[in-house]
Amino acid sequence: MNLFELLFGKPISTINALELNERLKNGKRPIVIDVRQPHEYRTGHLIGAKLIPLNKLSNHMKELPQSREIVCVCASGNRSGSATRMLVEAGYNAVNMKGGMLSWRRANLPVKKGDAA
Repeated sequence: MNLFELLFGKPISTINALELNERLKNGKRPIVIDVRQPHEYRTGHLIGAKLIPLNKLSNHMKELPQSREIVCVCASGNRSGSATRMLVEAGYNAVNMKGGMLSWRRANLPVKKGDAA
């Protein structure tokens, strides 16, 4: 283990907005977890994303299947990076969507507003 890994943990896998959009259209759909707060989620989220705020993720991990890929999303990629790290350390196949909803919107990909996923 190098100094970077000691300070920040092992690097996590990432996916960009366009790659995630393609995965959602084709084959095995990953589970998308939005780790923002409810008021942020209501302003716009990925269609089908499940809201689990980062501060509640550890309490809801057992609800998530370890056999499927999980993609974590937040506003910019920072909180979802923390969520991805938590999930990976717990044995899940998790990936961080880099750039978060900012990059998703910049790519003009579909966004759903409101509470329901």
